[in-house]
Amino acid sequence: MGIINVNQDSFYAGSRASQISEILELARKHMDDGADILDVGASSTRPGASISSAKDEIEVLIPVLKALRNEFPTAIISIDTYHSEVVLALADFGMDLVNDISGGRFDEQMFSTVAKLKLPYILMHIQGTPETMQVNPSYENVVEDVLKDCALRVKQLYSLGCKDIIVDPGFGFGKTLEQNYSLLKHLARFKQLGTPLLIGLSRKSMINKVLNCKADEALNGTTALNTIALLNGANILRVHDVKEAVEALKIVQQYQLAL
Repeated sequence: MGIINVNQDSFYAGSRASQISEILELARKHMDDGADILDVGASSTRPGASISSAKDEIEVLIPVLKALRNEFPTAIISIDTYHSEVVLALADFGMDLVNDISGGRFDEQMFSTVAKLKLPYILMHIQGTPETMQVNPSYENVVEDVLKDCALRVKQLYSLGCKDIIVDPGFGFGKTLEQNYSLLKHLARFKQLGTPLLIGLSRKSMINKVLNCKADEALNGTTALNTIALLNGANILRVHDVKEAVEALKIVQQYQLAL
């Protein structure tokens, strides 16, 4: 999954694009590098970011989605939003799935909306909101607590008739450095949910804090973490750098074929 941030506030500048021409250029690079999914978002979810308005997202995303669908008619396009209003507005313009960083927490109509529209749904775990999530996140046991919360929400979605659910443990979204690495180490536990696992580790602070580097220097660390995630059961990698993620996947696949 290649990231396209249609805003100027995301934490990594390499994922930002505001003009249609820039967006199409970045999408083309992702596709050429081997992306299966383009993930498009108009709202920043970096630590400290405020909640966006659905109206603002819709105004930005409709022309972007139209352009992407016209240029890449067979691409799988995910819309990164926590507003059910955005999902309803974009449903007729060619979106294929919903990537909700709030896991239905920010909009009580989200679950019923994706169920009604029969859209595949990425359920991410978060503690707090982007604005508050890194202010002393607390768990009794981060692996058990996140797993239990995801299981309850997956059950809710199934009860509404949703069939295509993907779970994202939400690295960096209301977790400390140590909690992030605990989730990664025990990622295989999440396979018991019976859903594909999406992992978003790309250039995040859990790399930067260990390597004492900035986001634009964190590609090597990202590849290392993506490789660990794949070995521990990840099915989808959400990344800024598709080529390197595809290479990590090929290496892991060859390793797993070894006798």
